[in-house]
Amino acid sequence: MTTNKSVSVIGLGPMGFVLARTLLDNGYHVTVWNRSVEKAAPLVADGAVLAADPAAAVLASPVIITCLNNYDTTRNILSMPEAAAALSGRLLLELTTGTPQDARTAEAWVQELGAHYLDGALLATPRQIGKPDTPIFLSGQIAAFEKGEAVLKVLGGNLMYMGAAAGAAAAWDLAILSSLFGLITGFLQGARIFESEKLDVNALGDMINNIAPVLGEMVRHEGAVISANNFIHPESSLKTCAVSIALMVKQAAESGIPGEVPAFILNLMNKGIKAGYGEEQLGALIKAMR
Repeated sequence: MTTNKSVSVIGLGPMGFVLARTLLDNGYHVTVWNRSVEKAAPLVADGAVLAADPAAAVLASPVIITCLNNYDTTRNILSMPEAAAALSGRLLLELTTGTPQDARTAEAWVQELGAHYLDGALLATPRQIGKPDTPIFLSGQIAAFEKGEAVLKVLGGNLMYMGAAAGAAAAWDLAILSSLFGLITGFLQGARIFESEKLDVNALGDMINNIAPVLGEMVRHEGAVISANNFIHPESSLKTCAVSIALMVKQAAESGIPGEVPAFILNLMNKGIKAGYGEEQLGALIKAMR
């Protein structure tokens, strides 16, 4: 891993700003560049260096962190001839949110320029950056990971290197976010059920938190049956689970609350049942999604 404590940060949105601030507070010599230079003023006041242009930012450090709106923005900025030439031999650490294909395309382009590439996904909000348990998914060549490891440990203590495939970090990120937003969306429906019955929604949130390990075990079990492609002998079949979802649709109609969430889930489950998977594990629904 590199011992050079110089880092450049390109992109000072809410996350990029905090990344630069965290590195600055941990003794790094930080060079920053942003289209709107006024965003850099508080960092410069505390010792960061404002680069005149992207090429200057690249030349200033062996590690360049980009945290921008999308991968195309990163490429547009760093494709400027002087910046692209300066990347050779350096590490580009892409912390912009994107897809696995975005990461693969970026890695190929960066490697053509003679630079190292590491793709990262921050499983955190800006206020969580720099904490010892903050998780960061990372993927790319192991040499790139080792080159950026020291810098990354400053930004999040729970580094998870997911292998050499550049798209792995983004795949993990999107899959975790899918799981999270699915849970949150289901919780919001539950909150409307509580409101319709004049119950305390805060109590529902507390209960979900308290039984989280049980819910996590259910998810782990379905992951295991999908990986094994073995959906027989269900404790609760897809058809049985669909009955519960149908009751949520019925409750929504009876109470006059929106029912789009359970209706969507029920429609998906019915697709699996019609395909012949009703007496199998709930995870068999993935066969109808393939």
